[in-house]
Amino acid sequence: MSDALKHECGIAHIRLLKPLEYYKKKYGTAFYGINKMYLLMEKQHNRGQDGAGFASIKFDVEPGERYISRVRSIEQQPIQDVFSQINNRINEALENNPSLKEDVSLQKKHIPYVGEVMLGHVRYGTFGKNSVESVHPFLRQNNWKHRNLILAGNFNMTNVKDLFNNLIKLGQHPKEYTDTITIMEKIGHFLDAQVRKIYKDLKKEGYTKAECSPLITERLKVGKILKKSSKDWDGGYVIGGMIGHGDSFVLRDPAGIRPAFYYKDEEVIVVASERPAIQTAFKLKLEDIKEVPPGNALIINKAGELNIKEIIKPTERKSCSFERIYFSRGSDADIYKERKELGKLIMPTILKEINYDINNSVFSYIPNTAETSFYGMVESVDNYLINKKTKEILNNKNISKEKIIEVLSERARIEKIAIKDVKLRTFITEESSRDDLVEHVYDITYGVIKKTDTLIIIDDSIVRGTTLKKSILKMLDRLGPKKIIVVSSAPQIRYPDCYGIDMANLEGLIAFKALLSLLKDTNQDSLIEKTYKRCKSQEGLLDSKLTNYVKELYSLFSADEISNKITKLLSSDVVNSEVKIIFQSIENLHLACPEHLGDWYFTGNYPTNGGNRVVNNAFINFYEGNNRRAY
Repeated sequence: MSDALKHECGIAHIRLLKPLEYYKKKYGTAFYGINKMYLLMEKQHNRGQDGAGFASIKFDVEPGERYISRVRSIEQQPIQDVFSQINNRINEALENNPSLKEDVSLQKKHIPYVGEVMLGHVRYGTFGKNSVESVHPFLRQNNWKHRNLILAGNFNMTNVKDLFNNLIKLGQHPKEYTDTITIMEKIGHFLDAQVRKIYKDLKKEGYTKAECSPLITERLKVGKILKKSSKDWDGGYVIGGMIGHGDSFVLRDPAGIRPAFYYKDEEVIVVASERPAIQTAFKLKLEDIKEVPPGNALIINKAGELNIKEIIKPTERKSCSFERIYFSRGSDADIYKERKELGKLIMPTILKEINYDINNSVFSYIPNTAETSFYGMVESVDNYLINKKTKEILNNKNISKEKIIEVLSERARIEKIAIKDVKLRTFITEESSRDDLVEHVYDITYGVIKKTDTLIIIDDSIVRGTTLKKSILKMLDRLGPKKIIVVSSAPQIRYPDCYGIDMANLEGLIAFKALLSLLKDTNQDSLIEKTYKRCKSQEGLLDSKLTNYVKELYSLFSADEISNKITKLLSSDVVNSEVKIIFQSIENLHLACPEHLGDWYFTGNYPTNGGNRVVNNAFINFYEGNNRRAY
């Protein structure tokens, strides 16, 4: 993606099913779990650049000994910093007490982070300040083991205000107005309530206070806590948690918006936001790893028993297609195929645009995340040429050897045109100077483009179009092609996201800017105020009663009209070449990703009721000039 757009967060969870001595004997280290957590988190580095965190729980420690450890970082390389801190603590303990090196029980007792249950998080902040206090895992502390709660997740809730007010109605006084805090306190409230109830029941049964504690561990119903806690949640989420005595869980939203995968054998249970991370860290086959079912929670009790329990009734599956296009690692087998298919499916439109003139066309991609779609695009060109050559040869009975060679030699011209200069930083804030630097973020390859050529560049998606306008198109224009075609393997991004992607505002989206421009061109700009009033009139209504009125504005124009206007807006500084911007169709997106139909940023069809409120709020913010969160 040429535009700067933050990724989503990612989680990693490991539950060791054997005593630590087992891993020492088999793998040579009691730090097996920590090492695997490092791999899981590093292999999801693409999901978190703002911060990283790690927490662990030790089983069966004596009173007065620390059994919960946590470390978080917002350094430039946060994952490496987190595990550097862990490594330093381990090495320091081993150096100060050499007897620990071979005694696993002493390692567990005296070295922090060495435990049986671990939860990790890599963070991209979509809202608010990037302080270490904002980094997961979050910790809710208590002197009762059963009431300690550690939480981390990949989520955004659309109804934070309602959740916050619900906590106040329960008598709480939340310390922050964030979805993370409200979720943690809601789970914590029902955790506290269940622990108190079990304790009272045990007392009635004649157990002493000291005898109650291990029995609470056995009787605690995590599924019941999650069912009560999540009753009013509206959003996309994968939430992992650990309770102080050793139970843990991972809960996924009922529409399957956010991804989660798991693996279990006799040694370990592992959960992560991305399947390739688990495959690589544990050297597994694709079929070894399963998907966490939407609306379900993986619940692992202190005894190591795994249960998959339905917490919320699953709704129509709307897993995020942007995961497939851009966010998740392209090394996932299914995602790789889907991205190639996106490139293949848009090729007929490109061929039509270049009038099937392959000889005078050059194909390339920008940035690296579009590379897989580019392979699909080129594969489609090759298939077209094979059919063309076959027909030309078979239909000419008197074709000469020289002509056959000429026909067979025709192939797509593929070049590496643009290379991002990762060293260049736009450190100047003064706009005119900064724009000059932005224009040179990419280096280009000179000498391969002729004046008669059409240059086709595929991007995975176009969100704001800023980098295209200020850098890429100007840069490509300097190469002197007859025409530049920029291809987006994704459809037009028309609506804000509210489930974890950094696209909360309407006015930043180039498709929305094109819509406003078309309304003005066609003397329909009075509809902007009318839509604002209609959105305002819905304030206070139940989310289930809301209508997405922004969709009605887009319906006034065809996808081609909006694409043409986007082309005009983004190519205004191009002086030599003709420019055309082509977007993927919604139909082709669904053909490429048939199991992942979440497309609300393209269509406005939000998978939860809160989505319509978010888009209406975003329109109100745009009209009123408020740069605030729409949810």
